[in-house]
Amino acid sequence: MKIAVAGTGYVGLVTGVCLAEVGHSVTCVDIDENKINLLKKGISPIYEPGLDEMIIRNFKEKRLDFTTDFKNAYKNSNVIFVAVSTPEREDGSANLDYVFQVSKEIAENVESDCLIVIKSTVPIGTNDRVEEFLKETLVNTVKIEVASNPEFLSQGTAIVDTMKASRIIIGVESKNAENTLRNIYDKFNIPIVCTNRRSAEMIKYASNDFLALKISFINEMANFCEIVKADIVDVTKGMSYDKRIGDKFLNAGLGYGGSCFPKDTKALHWLANDHGYEIKTIKAAIEVNENQKFKMFRKAKQRFGSLRGKKIAVLGLTFKPETDDLREAPSIPNIKRLLEEGAEIVAFDPVGINNFKKKYDIDISYVYNPEEALKCADMVFIFTEWKEIKSLKLEKYIELMKTPVIFDGRNCYNLEEVKSVKVDYYSVGREEILNIK
Repeated sequence: MKIAVAGTGYVGLVTGVCLAEVGHSVTCVDIDENKINLLKKGISPIYEPGLDEMIIRNFKEKRLDFTTDFKNAYKNSNVIFVAVSTPEREDGSANLDYVFQVSKEIAENVESDCLIVIKSTVPIGTNDRVEEFLKETLVNTVKIEVASNPEFLSQGTAIVDTMKASRIIIGVESKNAENTLRNIYDKFNIPIVCTNRRSAEMIKYASNDFLALKISFINEMANFCEIVKADIVDVTKGMSYDKRIGDKFLNAGLGYGGSCFPKDTKALHWLANDHGYEIKTIKAAIEVNENQKFKMFRKAKQRFGSLRGKKIAVLGLTFKPETDDLREAPSIPNIKRLLEEGAEIVAFDPVGINNFKKKYDIDISYVYNPEEALKCADMVFIFTEWKEIKSLKLEKYIELMKTPVIFDGRNCYNLEEVKSVKVDYYSVGREEILNIK
């Protein structure tokens, strides 16, 4: 099937590459010429394990192409996936400008009957609005229909999440649209849940917001564990054996980040308020998450008082491992707060440094191994649980740091191991280990 994909961000690029992998003819469209030129050379503009190899293979076998020429790309496509960004506005609502800009370009250039598939995360009712807009704006006499097909990929595991998804959600208003999408996904051999468009849109928000709520819940439990002297790691282990709960998204830490959970919780909260309803659990999840980001900062202030002139090692910049994405990463507001306090910062991240330099004009030093960051540091903050950080022996902190004081926002170390070495160790939802004399 001849498919065009509008947008080459995480969702669009991974979708396009995976559709090509199962045999479809796919053209990925983007307005960024530099990005398209990189992709034609087999270089992914995003860090995602295994993606470069898939791009190169499918591009060589001519199942995959990249272009800025949206007119020709949309002209005779059987299906067009819309996978552009829907960033949050200042009030928390979703900005749909890119969705409607692409819709306008499609309406002005499509020359054959076409199914438009909204892959972007959009508020409930958007598919209806897009179809109405397309039909009003169409230049040529063709049949056009819109379907919802939300994504559920996670950065760092996006290819597996697409090729071996737990389910594929399709929201359609006709049998023709359903059959087209079933045909597209036939070779994936994944269960398909077919519903109407509004329900499909809601499934996306409900799924993401439930996971965000789960993270905020466990962080609340972790904070209370510290008060009553319980251990959140043991608590979550005990909870996880209950199949109704499971063990996913139960790692206490500094809250959720990335491109989805923060944006989607705020968008659903705003949408509910716009309809005269307040989803109290989602509101609470947002509030808990904002507060959780600064948990280690508050511990450091309590431990040291003034941070002025202190040399601080920061381990991890990205919002989670196996991605270079910095969106809503807890490292960013914390680094800003630490600098405001007058601290000196040396930061390490295996893949996120270049992105950090590009996006934030912040006066800090960068190093390319964790040991270098620790040298002569007064304290260390762990913001991301990269394997390069988790594998760092506790003895290295003692050997390299001026004072081995660790603020571990991701619970990277076993407490029994910590107790056996001379470090001061602060984590989330567990007892504080104070071994420095």
